Amino acid sequence: MSDHQPMITLDGVEKRYSEDAPPAVERLSLDVHRGEILVLVGPSGCGKSTTLRLINRMIEPTSGRIVFDGEDVTHIDANDLRRRIGYVIQRIGLFPHQTIAENVGTVPRLLGWDRGRISERTDELLDLVGLDPSLYRDRYPKELSGGQAQRVGVARALAADPPVMLMDEPFGAVDPITRDRLQNEFLRLQEEVRKTIVFVTHDIDEAIKMGDRIAILRERSVVAQLDTPSRILAYPVDDFVDDFIGSGSTLKGLHFERVRDLELSNDYPFVRSSESRGDTRRLLADSDARFALVLDERGRPERWVDDEDLSRGDPSETVAGLGPKVIAMVEGNATLHDALEAMITSSAGQAVVVGRDGAYTGVVQIEQLTEVIRRMRAEAKAHYDRLRGRA
Repeated sequence: MSDHQPMITLDGVEKRYSEDAPPAVERLSLDVHRGEILVLVGPSGCGKSTTLRLINRMIEPTSGRIVFDGEDVTHIDANDLRRRIGYVIQRIGLFPHQTIAENVGTVPRLLGWDRGRISERTDELLDLVGLDPSLYRDRYPKELSGGQAQRVGVARALAADPPVMLMDEPFGAVDPITRDRLQNEFLRLQEEVRKTIVFVTHDIDEAIKMGDRIAILRERSVVAQLDTPSRILAYPVDDFVDDFIGSGSTLKGLHFERVRDLELSNDYPFVRSSESRGDTRRLLADSDARFALVLDERGRPERWVDDEDLSRGDPSETVAGLGPKVIAMVEGNATLHDALEAMITSSAGQAVVVGRDGAYTGVVQIEQLTEVIRRMRAEAKAHYDRLRGRA
């Protein structure tokens, strides 16, 4: 099947629980691209989880088509479909009287795999999700923490190597620190396995972090906006989306740009800490800057000095120890949001940029961040103007 064809297509899918009741899902049409994480996000009761259960036919659509890997599955055996889909839910649903290895091997056993193959796959997956098989395979779910249990749930969903995973609030039942770690671990895992994933959450920040694209849903799973996180943050299409994203949406867009992609400023003169105060003062006077940057002997930023600092003491003394320490400092692979936070923390209008070795490479100015926000908004608006022009 072509990589350009969507892995999943919902074509006018509707779900009614009775003829006289309003639809729980109303004529939903969307594509899920191969290898992407598509996040469904919206207020409680809008139909996110119902949509997920329609995809794997845990509930049957009232009308419409579901196309899976090019095949209309609306009228084929639902159990066969589910064995091609991994499913992870908030409270994991591990079988309490089975060991971790038995839980992970559930679907392969149903598919008739031999014991050796199941055991090998179980150990491979436990290792992949960061659980040492020698320590965990013979334990029971009650012996696990919430975060460990979620990892087992992910391993179980991956056991038969399904092309698609459905994840319904998978990290919602754990504390915020564990949740952040699980999110990071899963994104690392996705880099290796490249599954097609439909991910449900009510948390817009989680959607922004996890999603290659986000579908923001109104009631009845009506799509309000479907696009990349950066475009949605830069240009919410209406008041509903704007309100759902909440305050600070424009600043959240800085998470998608990196310091290394900016043209760094070198407007500030810099000297080694062994340089004399007199020579540094003359260097500063010949520039248009108010401050000079002091670097250690390995080229790492240490302090800012101005003319008042340099005028103290003997001009032949070194600049070592003069001026306030450099606080606003980021690496080139940091996001622009990281740079902004560093600037705010230090009350500076710029952040010093360093390489992985800590050596000075330049300065990013707050005006550059403002210009990036302007550009992102303009690009997103132009994108939607083009879409409207084709409609």
